[in-house]
Amino acid sequence: MNSVASGVGRLDALATSPVVDLLATAFATAGHELALVGGPVRDAFLGRAISDLDFTTSARPDDILRIVTPLSETQWDVGRDFGTIGALVRGEPVEITTYRADAYDGATRKPLVEFGDTLDGDLVRRDFSVNAMALRLPERVLVDPSGGMEDLLAGRLCTPGPPEVSFGDDPLRMLRAARFTSQLGFTATPETVTAMIDLAPRIEIVSVERINAELSKLLLTDSPRAGIQLLVDTGLAQLILPEVSALRLEIDEHAHHKDVYEHSLTVLDQAIGYEKARGLEPDLVLRLAALLHDIGKPATKRVEARGVVSFHHHDTVGSKLAAKRLTALRFDKETVAAVARLIELHLRFFGYTEGAWTDSAVRRYVRDAGPLLERLHILTRADVTTRNRRKADQLGFAYDDLETRIAEIAEAEGVAAVRPDLDGEQIMRILDLRPGREVGEAYRFLLELRLDEGPLGEAEAEGKLRAWWADRT
Repeated sequence: MNSVASGVGRLDALATSPVVDLLATAFATAGHELALVGGPVRDAFLGRAISDLDFTTSARPDDILRIVTPLSETQWDVGRDFGTIGALVRGEPVEITTYRADAYDGATRKPLVEFGDTLDGDLVRRDFSVNAMALRLPERVLVDPSGGMEDLLAGRLCTPGPPEVSFGDDPLRMLRAARFTSQLGFTATPETVTAMIDLAPRIEIVSVERINAELSKLLLTDSPRAGIQLLVDTGLAQLILPEVSALRLEIDEHAHHKDVYEHSLTVLDQAIGYEKARGLEPDLVLRLAALLHDIGKPATKRVEARGVVSFHHHDTVGSKLAAKRLTALRFDKETVAAVARLIELHLRFFGYTEGAWTDSAVRRYVRDAGPLLERLHILTRADVTTRNRRKADQLGFAYDDLETRIAEIAEAEGVAAVRPDLDGEQIMRILDLRPGREVGEAYRFLLELRLDEGPLGEAEAEGKLRAWWADRT
């Protein structure tokens, strides 16, 4: 009851905030209904930060625009066809949407837009009951036709009506169910899960861009594990991220007590923990790499002598698989390249524990990671999931030592941005060359020299370059 009381207090404070009060008065004066709806109402009761103000109204788009224009610094109407007008009111973005009473044709997830006449009718067509609550303004009366408050208090995720109808109308809601499971910490009801299993193939009518957006939002929640598990358990992952589902079939050679699927979820959990410990913002690239770092194992699994399981080269295979999947999901080129590179490099550290690396090896590790070094630090540490405390400590101490050596060499040599002692212009002048392949070969020779021996200075580097060129010609 205390949580309900505090939620009511937060909702009341939100309803009397300057922006909400201003809009409530303006719409009432114009003779139209207005209600704060969905996420803001839900999050007020949950004590979560409220980042967006969403309203629904009896007013049609033209009327909305006419009412908000005198109150706002700017307006946008890209969602006008769907009844939505956006505005910046006293520096705060708001979206106001006409009541909807849409119908679906079953062939696509795009509704046949039809404006509605009642708040209750608008609410019952929404995705989940906890998002189907509204605060009528200016009266400040909670409207909850689907029992959303009861579900919110129970931590329960379900649709306002039959889930098979809701998901059949808009299959994207199944991915939203997975995201809200993680974002809100709620549990999908058995009926909701059953409908997701039955209707999983319907996800194929959803655009790749929408799938990408929901998957990204899920991964950027505080704890994506539950949502990913729901996608896998319902068969949705098999359709949008099949490499993750395939991990359930493999056994991790480093930890026979858990399969690679569970290991991958643990690595994701631990990577998020390191993010927070280091004061970093949620990082989609790192989280994708953590989830997908072992997807090369199914294709590389071999049973060796005495039943020992191996996954040789799963890092390089996994890197290629990840690049292919993320490209198909329309992630941008930079994200695809970064995730693939992290997966390719994620095993590199384990050679460090077999013997002390030379300074040259440390330089090459930093060079190969490039701008991904901090992410590689986190991914490599997160990849240690063994229950053997002695082994875990040994790996942790080894990586502590590696990071210390990287910092020391970087301070002494500037290794974070490894470059040869001579640039291309200098190479061409010294060897009397025009731009071309030979300049590139000379540059690579000097780079290898820099990695092996550290900074030499221009004079010594020039001498070695001339000797290399003389031997070459």
